[in-house]
Amino acid sequence: MINYWNKNRKNMDFWDIGLIKLCMVVLTLFVITIWSDAMNWVHSVNTWYFLIASIIIGARPFYRYYIK
Repeated sequence: MINYWNKNRKNMDFWDIGLIKLCMVVLTLFVITIWSDAMNWVHSVNTWYFLIASIIIGARPFYRYYIK
């Protein structure tokens, strides 16, 4: 299974990865728009938690791309 993903990943370029990211953002916005409980949860969570989560999630790719 891992070999399948590694082989097909090599067929993707910069635009494909960017479009996947954009798709996830738009899908997230769609879900919180149609599901009122999700929107209420987003509004009830402290904004700084989302910032901290994004820093933690982005730390490894940032390190591997820019520092390593």
